[in-house]
Amino acid sequence: MPTPTKGPRLGGGSAHERAILANLASSLFEHGRITTTVTRAKRLQPLAERLLTKAKRGDLHARRQVSAVIRNKTPRRWDGEGDAYTIVHRLFNEIAPKLADREGGYTRITKVGNRKGDNAAMAVIELVLEPVSPKQAVVREAEGATKRSVKEKAAAPAQVDEAPATEAATDEVSAEESAVHEDAAVEAATEALETK
Repeated sequence: MPTPTKGPRLGGGSAHERAILANLASSLFEHGRITTTVTRAKRLQPLAERLLTKAKRGDLHARRQVSAVIRNKTPRRWDGEGDAYTIVHRLFNEIAPKLADREGGYTRITKVGNRKGDNAAMAVIELVLEPVSPKQAVVREAEGATKRSVKEKAAAPAQVDEAPATEAATDEVSAEESAVHEDAAVEAATEALETK
């Protein structure tokens, strides 16, 4: 859970702040992206992330918790045709399945400059609906495995033997060869993914 923010609340009172954030969240889920001030976007992000995590869970209790925050229950038509749906319905049935593979980071904040009237810093907060790239996941996994193996080798206690200098030289060569083999394995894995 994020730490509470310090300083003045949005809107003056705590109830007004909750109402502002709930309205911003419902607009974000309805439109996919909204333009607001940087301060409001940063305060909205943790709330939206929590609501999206509950929507991914998808059970009745999670739906009731989200409905307690999103108060706008008026059915709307997003495509102009067909049946009207509520924002909570859209969140659970359209947005959450697109985020099923993503483990976090459901929203993105991009600063867009200052507002013309009062020079307030503006930002766009949007849902990250792009699918997670499996290629990046495999490359990260391979990099993590090589880092772990290097750490394990470094953590292994060095044996102090009075070995001849030739044996020490061969140990250094074998360590270099194993590092080269690991690098070659990582390169082979990335090339295999690129060909897919």
